[in-house]
Amino acid sequence: MAAAPAAATNAPSAPPASMFDSVPGYEGTVAGGGGGYLPPPMPAVPMPVPEAGPAQPNWNIPSISEDAAREAFVNFASSKCCYSTGPAKDGVITSMEPFNTYRYRLETFTESRSTEWLHEPYSNQPLDAGMQRAPGPWEIAAQMPGFFQDTIQNIKVPYTSSVKMCHACVGMGRVPCKDCTGCGSKVCWVCNGSGFRQTNDRCMHCNGRGRDNCFKCSGKGTNECSTCRGRSQLLVFINLKVQWTNNKEDFVVEQSSGLRVENFSKVSGREMFKDSQFMLYPVMGFPDPAVAQASERLIREHMSKYGQMVRILQQRHTIELIPVTRVTYAWKGKSHLYFVFGNEMSVNAEDYPATCCCSVM
Repeated sequence: MAAAPAAATNAPSAPPASMFDSVPGYEGTVAGGGGGYLPPPMPAVPMPVPEAGPAQPNWNIPSISEDAAREAFVNFASSKCCYSTGPAKDGVITSMEPFNTYRYRLETFTESRSTEWLHEPYSNQPLDAGMQRAPGPWEIAAQMPGFFQDTIQNIKVPYTSSVKMCHACVGMGRVPCKDCTGCGSKVCWVCNGSGFRQTNDRCMHCNGRGRDNCFKCSGKGTNECSTCRGRSQLLVFINLKVQWTNNKEDFVVEQSSGLRVENFSKVSGREMFKDSQFMLYPVMGFPDPAVAQASERLIREHMSKYGQMVRILQQRHTIELIPVTRVTYAWKGKSHLYFVFGNEMSVNAEDYPATCCCSVM
């Protein structure tokens, strides 16, 4: 049986440039690699007007009780497979110090758009290339999700769909089998191609032919083209990728408890202030100047980072008060400490004194 054309043996991984039509407004779009992010038209938007800062409520959270601190510690030790609960249950609490920590969070919800040429097997899909002017990337309507939700939507750009011959199989619908290099058979593994066994008897596996039919292609020498799925033609079109991203950054005010800042990413606090607008103005009049400074810096950085190549749809900032209690306790004559923090009553105990309670018998 004749094999597929030799040109298809080393089929290109991507369509040739000549396969694509020139579409006004999409000249920089390439196959599979995207055309890069497309800057949105800049709307005439007034700058945000500064507002009064958050009213000052009671910024202090009462310290937790000794019983609550011990219960959180016991639950922590019990959750560790190699921790003895002895220190948590029997340790004597000698002091408890509250440290309330502010966390400022800025979220900037953006929309970005990029394009690329894509193709799929042609099965009589509608063809509309050249019928009208293709709308620009930012003229195409997209269904936006709720604010501050990461989402991706792919849209086939109208008036860019055309049919082309498949580049992978040169329009044959089949490609040479890689397992047998298009021969349809392979050397018999039993007789190593001789047709005879070591006893000079004819090889029964291949009936003395010295070759076996290729299992991958059933002896045909070709397989269905995976690019066009045997249809010989491809639908070629421009794909618009619309991506909504919630760009979030936190700032935790330096505090003297000794608990490392990265621990705060795992917990929540009491929300003391929240504001959401199209564009935000930095927080003003906050009791801790570090929060106001962080707000001004992060808003400025977000405008510089996202204000050109993507469209800002909404911004939101919040201030949380995260409770931290540093607990000092004595166990077996030595002093140790642990932290209870966040609404979740999480525990951090890096110097837990009994971490090897299991042994190998």
